[in-house]
Amino acid sequence: MSKLTELRSKRAELWERTKAFLEDHRGENGMVEASAVEQYDKLTADVKAMGEEIKRLEDQMELDAQLSAPTSKPVQARPSAESKSMKTDAYNKAFWDMMRGHGDMMEVRNALSVGVNEDGGYTVPDEFERAIVKGLEENNILRGLAHIIKTSSGTRKIPIANDTVLASWIDEGAAIPEKEIHFAQATLSAYKMGALIRVSNELLNDSAFNIASYVAERFGSAMGKAEESAFIAGDGDKKPTGILSTAETGATAASQTTITFDEIFTLYYSLKAPYRAKASFICNEDLLLQIMMLKDGQSNYIWKPALDIGKPDTILGRPIYTSSYVPTVAAGQKVMLFGDLSYYWIADRGERTFKRLNELYAAADQVGFVTTQRVDGKLILPEAVKVLKMAGLLEEQPNG
Repeated sequence: MSKLTELRSKRAELWERTKAFLEDHRGENGMVEASAVEQYDKLTADVKAMGEEIKRLEDQMELDAQLSAPTSKPVQARPSAESKSMKTDAYNKAFWDMMRGHGDMMEVRNALSVGVNEDGGYTVPDEFERAIVKGLEENNILRGLAHIIKTSSGTRKIPIANDTVLASWIDEGAAIPEKEIHFAQATLSAYKMGALIRVSNELLNDSAFNIASYVAERFGSAMGKAEESAFIAGDGDKKPTGILSTAETGATAASQTTITFDEIFTLYYSLKAPYRAKASFICNEDLLLQIMMLKDGQSNYIWKPALDIGKPDTILGRPIYTSSYVPTVAAGQKVMLFGDLSYYWIADRGERTFKRLNELYAAADQVGFVTTQRVDGKLILPEAVKVLKMAGLLEEQPNG
């Protein structure tokens, strides 16, 4: 049994013990004994922590596979017409030699000629590009659920069908009612995002140090977090428009601090059936701990831990994911979303670029690395995602 499989099995067993512990410490009034609450909270936290460790192990396995993948071209002494491609070992070698400050810079420029962009940076080679994209996926759950398109233009216009054709029963020989088709339009732009890190020359020149893996991890983490924050809660001002900004409210909690099964159920059925078939839940981890205690009408817990590798936990049979960028439980906050997230479109414009900064940090004997990308995101069909909102603050009563 692999470590990952063993950990999933232990997590499922711990969850069963946790549920049994909770039932054993319910009083006659159905409430959990005060003396047992602290122990229950510790058990659920352990279940959650094991889930996070499972995710880390899965991510590590996938990233190792990406970074160890062989290239398909042999190393060549000088770049030929065929080797002026981001798919070659020559490009990779020249790219990282340039990043480390080694080698004949004229040869480096020749090999990198396909990657020069208008800002003076270099488009990263294929192997490194895949590593960065992997980093974004690991740090950004929306990239694995949304619809992603590539665009080379400044804007991308998307036609949205905004009417429904209905068939009618008509008398024999009567005219068929006419219906003209209309389309709305959504526009995806390209917002610029960047990240910068510094590396000491000692570390950079250490032959045992995997600079590609390190830089990919650091940039992937930083840019993935910035993307996820915007994709979920962005206001559209110099950044993508987040799902919470445009999704429709499907349910409103009666409380400002807690949710009930009925409210989750209302959210579930507020979404049209065709969207529910591929829908997912997303909430903050604090809310997930509340959900882990909820039961349905037959006293069954609605949260189910995943047993299969690569499968998410579920509630009401649909996957549930967590993001720290979904607001925590508080008055008036949108704390959970549920919908078919393939209707959130992400537009990546062009290639990500990468530059080495030699002089800026020279006094500290360091080298800077900066990466940039252009991206936008928008929920193109708001009815495809619904949100659960907490009760708002009570309005002040008028004097007199």
